[in-house]
Amino acid sequence: MNIGPLLVQTIHHFWPDCNAWLDQIPDPRPAASITYASRFLLWWGLSLFLFKLSSRRQLDFELDAAGTQVLHNLNRLAGTQQSSRPVNKTLDDFLGQVGSQPIADFRTQLVRRLLRQKVFDPARLLGHRLVLLDATGHLCFQHCHCERCLVRQHGSKTLYLHQVLEAKLLGPEGVVASIGTVFIENTDQGQRLALASAEQLKQDCELKAWQRLAPQLKKDFPQLPICIVGDGLYLCGATLALAKDNNWRFLVVFKPGRLPAVWDEFQRLLALCPQQCVELLLPDGTRQVYRWVNGLSYTDSEGRFWTFNAIQCEESRPGKTATTWAWATDLPVNRRTVVPLGNDGGRQRWCIENQGFNMQKNSDLRLEHAYSHGDEQLKAFYYLLQCAHLMLQLLEKGSLLRQLAAEVGKTALGLFGSLKNMARRLLESVRYLAWPDAAFSVAAAKGIQIRLDSS
Repeated sequence: MNIGPLLVQTIHHFWPDCNAWLDQIPDPRPAASITYASRFLLWWGLSLFLFKLSSRRQLDFELDAAGTQVLHNLNRLAGTQQSSRPVNKTLDDFLGQVGSQPIADFRTQLVRRLLRQKVFDPARLLGHRLVLLDATGHLCFQHCHCERCLVRQHGSKTLYLHQVLEAKLLGPEGVVASIGTVFIENTDQGQRLALASAEQLKQDCELKAWQRLAPQLKKDFPQLPICIVGDGLYLCGATLALAKDNNWRFLVVFKPGRLPAVWDEFQRLLALCPQQCVELLLPDGTRQVYRWVNGLSYTDSEGRFWTFNAIQCEESRPGKTATTWAWATDLPVNRRTVVPLGNDGGRQRWCIENQGFNMQKNSDLRLEHAYSHGDEQLKAFYYLLQCAHLMLQLLEKGSLLRQLAAEVGKTALGLFGSLKNMARRLLESVRYLAWPDAAFSVAAAKGIQIRLDSS
């Protein structure tokens, strides 16, 4: 089953100007030393993740050009005429010179195009785009990797960490697109060298990173009607101030341990307004009871006064222990909106963990693998991974794959069995099958329809 052409058609359909955008990335290499076109090297880097090779070294083996169709297919994809393929160190050296920011800008172009095509419109909540916030571990070392490492004590061991704060735009069917990234890292090298213990260090953290990420989001997507969705850490004056300053909305987890005085008031007021209740019985027998309170007040540590609404959802299933969730939001809460706010908003926060970080860590994308030793290269590979993962999600959830499976009377899952099997078929396709000319027609790809899986 040749699914390589479907990947090419998906890329050309959603991003017909992809190669032109890659050409806009500055190439700082001296002209006399250039053997491989920058556009080809960038596709070479994307191929590391599109075909889930697991490590940079595997480019030299799994995408070896000798006796395969690799060079032919990738030349067609990149619109180049390379007569040989590079070694993996060539890619690493190239990214070290290009830097990570141009790759981040390319990612922004990919997402802007999807927004213009209204691909993410079905996931809007009360007219707002849900942007999921969370931090995750990127790299972990048992020795000091660089002066920017975060230092954590784990029992008797000292760990040196690289973490990242991500903003992911939620699309239909759980598709998540990385739209903002801040690396959580120490920059005060002088202080680090002067202090003796990890406990003394004033280290970077998630909330500090959020203060840096918010201006980046506003710059890259100035007109986007954003609703920030995050865990309880983000229920604080800093988030509320950033939302107000940027004309954003927020919908974040509300827990007893976060703003405990406000939580106690929330629980007391719930008992005083029993009419503010909506019950929902789902087809699988799950029963949800939504209750809410409007106009809770809060004064932050800087003396700023805020008001917001709070929602509580009690969910019970036959034979299982009941579960309770709660969220704080400045979106309007009433009988019409309370269920969408919970089910289509607050509950979707897990997509950044499941479809986002878990998929990228626990598959051959290997988010936690050090693809390089250089700081700029590490970040550039991170952005390439995010770009490739977005492309793969649109292939996996798209109607082209469902149509291919239907031709043999199967579902997409029944055709491949798992995403890991599908990645292996993609690799086999680029290696052993010459992709047909029709697959590379940008004009034809723009004319087809690709709908995300809504089954």
